[in-house]
Amino acid sequence: MPRTSTRLTFAVLATGAGVFSMLQSLIAPALPTVQHALHTSQSTVTWVMTAYLLSASVFTPILGRVGDLIGKKRTLVAVLLAVLAGCLLAALAPSIGVLIVARVVQGVGGALFPLSFGIIRDEFAPSRVPGSISNLSAVIAAGGGVGMVAAGPIVSALDYRWLFWIPVAIVAAATLIAVRYVPESPRRTGGRVNWSGAVLLSGWLVALLLPLSQAGVWGWGSARVVGLFALAAVLFALWLTGEARSRTPLIDLRVMRLPAVWTTNLAALLFGAGMYAIWSFLPGFVQTPSAAGYGFGASVTASGLLMLPMLLAMFVSGVLSGRLEPRLGAKALLVSGAAFGAVALAFLALWHDAQWQIAVVAGLFGFGIGLAFASMANLIVGSVPAEQTGAATGMNANIRTIGGSIGAAVTGVLVTGRLQPSGLPYESGYTHGFTLLAVLCLAAALAALLVPVRRAAGGPAGKAPRAGSGPTAPQLTEPVRSVRPVESGDPVGPTPRG
Repeated sequence: MPRTSTRLTFAVLATGAGVFSMLQSLIAPALPTVQHALHTSQSTVTWVMTAYLLSASVFTPILGRVGDLIGKKRTLVAVLLAVLAGCLLAALAPSIGVLIVARVVQGVGGALFPLSFGIIRDEFAPSRVPGSISNLSAVIAAGGGVGMVAAGPIVSALDYRWLFWIPVAIVAAATLIAVRYVPESPRRTGGRVNWSGAVLLSGWLVALLLPLSQAGVWGWGSARVVGLFALAAVLFALWLTGEARSRTPLIDLRVMRLPAVWTTNLAALLFGAGMYAIWSFLPGFVQTPSAAGYGFGASVTASGLLMLPMLLAMFVSGVLSGRLEPRLGAKALLVSGAAFGAVALAFLALWHDAQWQIAVVAGLFGFGIGLAFASMANLIVGSVPAEQTGAATGMNANIRTIGGSIGAAVTGVLVTGRLQPSGLPYESGYTHGFTLLAVLCLAAALAALLVPVRRAAGGPAGKAPRAGSGPTAPQLTEPVRSVRPVESGDPVGPTPRG
């Protein structure tokens, strides 16, 4: 197949990234079913989600960097095989322990995001990079929505194990096509993996995310939670020091300090807090029996269908952003996406008495997610050297996940901090939570305003160049190139090969 043919390449990338995104949310509605089927406790079954989160957080930036070093196709195929093995093990898991291990293996698939963005930048024509990144971001965003919508019908019609059997078939086909048709990226970064940096990065991520996800069970003031937060701070400081001194850092901190990168990451942290929290708590809100004074007593399937407008809007806006980005710029789309999220959540905090209101909020918020996902990816890819694409986009995905964990943890405190005699949360807990998430999305929009506007050389003032073009990216490669030169005389700079 000619190198210039990219349709199958994009199909493989979209399939892998979409399945991983779907696996994030697909199992959540089925946790009570899994708990009953595997004869375990509620506190234990939550590790099915926690293990996946921690694994993805660790492997996403590390394997993104490995792809920059040894080849993105080679790493992509290895990651797809890991996801395939994890899904197969989960489908056959005889106990909760085996299922948790399977989820750890599935979490390796988090690296599909940075690897996919890097392959698009390397292989696609410059004019197609922004649109392709936007389309892939739409698939990633919509994948989480597919998980929420599809989980109920699959479990009801078949069995919870089919939540993993179906991805087994899809990922197996994607892996075979990837081996045959996806070309190996021509760009490589010189150097090696900084394993001490990888260990420290893994350590502070786990020490931070573990108490955030388990504080509701352990207690916010418990020794485990406080001790892990302290350990995270220490390991983070050690990691920063080590990366700053290393000749071959895992994450080049100079790239992370670039104005377009740190402002985009700040917006990702804040928007992620609102996005993942609403995914976690809106289904629970609509499933609450109306006897509690709110809610609709919806089933898992019905609550998933109420989220369908979010799924459709995410995909449409993600695809649409690829067409709007050359005209409006990725910064404007990120500001708009976060603003849509803030408006939707403010609406939800004030009006949630009818199911149509929930559907409208879901659609509006989904539209914002699609715009924000695509624009964040384009901003990062267009602002870093080509040989840093995997590591930089991996960290952006991780920062969004960290924000989601913080948002979900704080919202959980507000929702469950005070319960009715029936054990159900008060309505005020949800309204306060939705209000907080609206404020976080508004803060994300304000942070996005700090993103510098790139101007094309000799072009009209104010028109943002496309990702991987314009004067900004070549200027950024110069200080990084002296640390990790590209190999074999490959052209320097982020302009991808068509």
